[in-house]
Amino acid sequence: MTIPVHTLGDYLDLLAEQNLLAAPIPDGLDRNQSVTGLTCDSRQVAPGTLFIRKGAHFQTKFLEMARDQGAMACVSQEEDTVPGLPRIAITDTRRVLAPLADRFYDHPSGKLKVIGITGTKGKSSTAYYMKSILDRYQESQGRGETGVVSSIDTYDGVERFESHLTTPEPLDLQRHFANAAQTGLEYVTMEVSSQALKYHRSLCTEFAAACFLNIGYDHISPIEHPDFEDYFASKLKIFAQAHISCVNLDCDHAQRVMEAAQAAGAPIITFSQKDPSAQVYASDVHKEDGQILFTLRTPRYTRQMRLTMPGLFNVENALGAAALCEALDIPEWAVYDGLVRARVPGRMEVYANADGRVLSIVDYAHNRLSFETLFSSVRAEYPERELAIVFGCPGKKAYDRRHDLGEAAGAWCNRVYLTEEDSGEEDTLDICHEIQPNVEKGKARCRIIPNRGEAIRQAVLESERPTVLLLTGKGRETRQKRGTEYIDTPTDVEYVQAFLQEYDLRHRLTPAAPAQKALETLPALESLKGKTFVICLPEQGQDIAADAAAITAAGGTAVLMQDRAQALSTAQSMHVDKLIYFVDEEPSMALGENRQAELLRMDGKKAAALLEEGALPSALAETLKLALQAVEGGVSRCVILSRTGEHVLLLDALGQRVLGICVSA
Repeated sequence: MTIPVHTLGDYLDLLAEQNLLAAPIPDGLDRNQSVTGLTCDSRQVAPGTLFIRKGAHFQTKFLEMARDQGAMACVSQEEDTVPGLPRIAITDTRRVLAPLADRFYDHPSGKLKVIGITGTKGKSSTAYYMKSILDRYQESQGRGETGVVSSIDTYDGVERFESHLTTPEPLDLQRHFANAAQTGLEYVTMEVSSQALKYHRSLCTEFAAACFLNIGYDHISPIEHPDFEDYFASKLKIFAQAHISCVNLDCDHAQRVMEAAQAAGAPIITFSQKDPSAQVYASDVHKEDGQILFTLRTPRYTRQMRLTMPGLFNVENALGAAALCEALDIPEWAVYDGLVRARVPGRMEVYANADGRVLSIVDYAHNRLSFETLFSSVRAEYPERELAIVFGCPGKKAYDRRHDLGEAAGAWCNRVYLTEEDSGEEDTLDICHEIQPNVEKGKARCRIIPNRGEAIRQAVLESERPTVLLLTGKGRETRQKRGTEYIDTPTDVEYVQAFLQEYDLRHRLTPAAPAQKALETLPALESLKGKTFVICLPEQGQDIAADAAAITAAGGTAVLMQDRAQALSTAQSMHVDKLIYFVDEEPSMALGENRQAELLRMDGKKAAALLEEGALPSALAETLKLALQAVEGGVSRCVILSRTGEHVLLLDALGQRVLGICVSA
């Protein structure tokens, strides 16, 4: 697909039509010359480029560079210019950017199905739920992955990189859409920030469907939104650009949100966990085997859905994605598979030390609404544990967070560690000292450690009691903003994994410690009494016989066999509680990290679908076939474990946290 080249006259007419010209066009400008480039960066100017002046740190030398490199003219709200570079005077730089970019790239969003998601919290998770669903749907049609423009990363069919802004500037955003259209992508899911809506970054973008998740208090500062009303009104602008609007009836100010959606005139799809009259409705939300299950009812189907990402609050995000799928007519099976598979980089990632005393959750939570939701969810799931958090606030923006996050952390947590979080042009210590008094209103002990890595280290090493440690704000981001530059740093995930290992070394713990403790205290094995296990022994694996003996000593029955087919027939004839097979490598990683969650636990239907897909290694596929036959023949569960894991048989029998694949009837 070739993008047509427009003349300078086309752009001047566009500015005139939208009343954006502040003065007559300079004499001597050739309206018929072709515009072959459009940029705000003087370093990218070449002959045929229309240059746009923009930026708080703009310098006159940038105009000179643009002129010297062949710019035909400069579009500028400022009056100063340089000889030899005609100025096209405009009324509002922010208002001009999107129409010019949209014209230059030939309205690319109209050639795609762009899904826009806004809200105070949950945008990233909903975007990745949506991307996972659409990827699964496109995969079934023999097509590649779909596009995403988010606060975490960006993929447009050509470019893939870690994001700096939730919603890019207009020239970048329209370029991403053009890349997606040119490479044959059908769908692009994007987060739409209040700043993008207020300052026209997303203007001219045609949303096939838009979703309003929720509204809370955030981004209030002199350079963002002066008050909540301005913030809320900016969010509501998304409906004016949508062909179909999806509205969460459970959000604060839901009536006003509905009124704004109705005023836009497009069809509306509502979703809720509280109001059964909603078109997309979730009920019977509960946890099972560490996963979240709920019944989803839409105008097209009713089905139990499964989320493998932790956090009960993710049901709201999944509902938003399901409502968008109703708008786009995405089939039921793709919604189910996509939600099961979905993973958000740096969102609710859980890590633990060897004996589980320190449980760390890495998450992007960064405003009061997301903090309160995260705290309440963690406290409900781990009521007896101490709660600690490492966080900071960004420089020169969202000043309200310094009060709100500090106050929330002080009220909910036992320990708070304040540190660097994109301090930018402010001093990290100054920001932390602003947060600290708000933390100290509550019960929490508070420390300021400007070095983020050291703050995480101290938070881990000072965990004397069973602890949930929250690392918020940065997720898997690889850079910190210092001054006006982004500096490469380890991610929070890399930090916490290293310091959990240090914690284990200091406490003389090994990965086998939970199993050793279980072997030493047989009363903990009472739950195994009366249960029967058929265990197909691998050629190697010395712990397995000892684990089987421990199961027998606890009153269970462990039947050891070496022939795989014979183990299957024995398990079926005895209708045992569990059949266990072993393979050489960790089976849940057979399809890569992105699909690990869907392999951990499955029913017979999912197992059959995986076998039909044909992507599993042959040895594992043969073992999964046996597992499927087992549950179809009356075995309650069949588990496939790695033979290289220490005491995995015993840990699995005790219901401890191990990987592997579990197929249940």
